[in-house]
Amino acid sequence: MLSPLTRRNLTLSYGYAACAFFGINTLWVIFLQQQGLSLVEIGLCESVFHLTSFLSEVPSGVIADRFGYRPVLILSRLMASGHALIMLTVHSLGWFLLAFILQAWAYNLQSGTIEAAQYDSLVTAQATQRYPRVTTILNTTIELADTLGVVLAGWLMPQHLTVTYWVYLVAALIAILAISGLHVPHQLTNPHADQPSLRTIFRVAAQLLVTQRRLRFLMLFDALFSALGTTYYYYFQTVMTAQHFSGPLITTILLAGMALNIVAIQLTPWLQRHQTQHQLLHWLCLGMIMALLGAFSRIIGLLVLIYLVINSLMALIEPLFSNYFNQLIPNGQRATLLSVASMVFSLAMIGVFPLIGWLIQRIGFAVTFGSCGLLTLIAWLSLYGYVRRGPTR
Repeated sequence: MLSPLTRRNLTLSYGYAACAFFGINTLWVIFLQQQGLSLVEIGLCESVFHLTSFLSEVPSGVIADRFGYRPVLILSRLMASGHALIMLTVHSLGWFLLAFILQAWAYNLQSGTIEAAQYDSLVTAQATQRYPRVTTILNTTIELADTLGVVLAGWLMPQHLTVTYWVYLVAALIAILAISGLHVPHQLTNPHADQPSLRTIFRVAAQLLVTQRRLRFLMLFDALFSALGTTYYYYFQTVMTAQHFSGPLITTILLAGMALNIVAIQLTPWLQRHQTQHQLLHWLCLGMIMALLGAFSRIIGLLVLIYLVINSLMALIEPLFSNYFNQLIPNGQRATLLSVASMVFSLAMIGVFPLIGWLIQRIGFAVTFGSCGLLTLIAWLSLYGYVRRGPTR
């Protein structure tokens, strides 16, 4: 039975996540075009976001471990508020670049911090066995909030996209109010003088990565798997444009994806009870490989189905690996090492995303992703023996 304090912490974290991941500002590319930016300038904004995120990911996790989850989550939403205000009030490239730097910091500061706060709350309550269920609820909340935000933004375009940033600003302020009540006892009851230094947290986290082969392997697997799935997700939009998908059809696909993602997330605790870690990694790989190989067919209906399958696999992997990581990471380094995992994903995206875009321009969408499936199959067969044995440390 969870204590009232733990229940309160979890409820507040769900509310915070719903506000922080509300996908109301998803159509930012169209918004910036309306503000007069060229596609090159918009691409520069995206590049600045990814570069800032890559450089800031691990330091943000170290700060969360040092100063506590609540102030870092509040700072995240303050950065998001600054991003929204700039988008609403200025119309020059320099200011927009600053806005995307703030947006990257907002993302970094909360990346892994919410999950770490939830897990530490369960550690205090001696209820870590409940974490698979907790992370399932968290990811379901994020999925619903993100999709509902996208649908609302679609209703507001093209004339009223400015409203989306006012809604985003209000959501950030509500998130600050929600998370202000967070109280993780083991962090807050320790005297400030007993808190480890930033250097100590960084050193211990680095040592843990060196000694934990399993943790390193899982981070690499998660980064490459997620980068491949995310790349298909974004570049599939070029297929929808080229095939002149209607607005209602696109909305239907998005809603179908949301429903399947929620089902996948809800299945995560059951899968963890009935499958070992090695078996789940095996089936995840096989599912991604079969989906990508299907792209060789070039059949539009099948490409849509592959899009939905890959989305479901991506939804499944989030709570699954959150649980794996938190089981292996000790208190005091949790936010830091979860940030390392996010940084590895960002690094993978920096390499994979432009490469696949370049290939699509030359050999087409279907051949590119079908070839990715073939290469993944070769890599999976080469590593299957290692995955089946599993790292022992």
